[in-house]
Amino acid sequence: MHQKYLLILFYSASGAVKNLAHALADGAEKKGLEVKIRTVPKVSTIAEAVEPDMPGEGEIYCTKDDLINCSGLALGSPTRFGSMAAPLKYFLDSTGDIWSNHELEDKPGCVFTSTGSQHGGQEITLFNLMTYMLHQGMIFIGTPYSIPGLNNTKSGGTPYGPSHVANTKQESLTSDEKEIAIATGARMAELILQLK
Repeated sequence: MHQKYLLILFYSASGAVKNLAHALADGAEKKGLEVKIRTVPKVSTIAEAVEPDMPGEGEIYCTKDDLINCSGLALGSPTRFGSMAAPLKYFLDSTGDIWSNHELEDKPGCVFTSTGSQHGGQEITLFNLMTYMLHQGMIFIGTPYSIPGLNNTKSGGTPYGPSHVANTKQESLTSDEKEIAIATGARMAELILQLK
């Protein structure tokens, strides 16, 4: 049996989604769970491979083995016209073999996002990410209102998952956004540690 870990898989263009990913990781690690943070390469409008096999800096690219062997998945993307960003969708679309082998079934999952404006499609993007998990047979974990920041936030944070509003190209999370992400990571870790 492999070591349990939470896989935090995200794509981030400006850094806001990356900040949410690291806040989720902080929450999970505080509960004693190992975390693997992974990203995906950009995609080109030209149909040729242009990205290196490994990024020059930052998080490393996710492999299918990272996904298959995880004990839970946190999936994050910026919003692109009310949907997940193409680089993450491109990677997820390649996981049909994981779906056909039921590799993610019964594993807990949560989602997170960032938008450039207050009503920039956060909820529909979170549902878009969540739909992937439901098709994989995962157990979806929302963000409950017992987290104080969810009741107080004037920016990001939804019952569907942590989020950030970058109204003025603001990469840094508000205190409420950070609290919601940390608490969600902790909740994911607690559930993963309870599962067989």
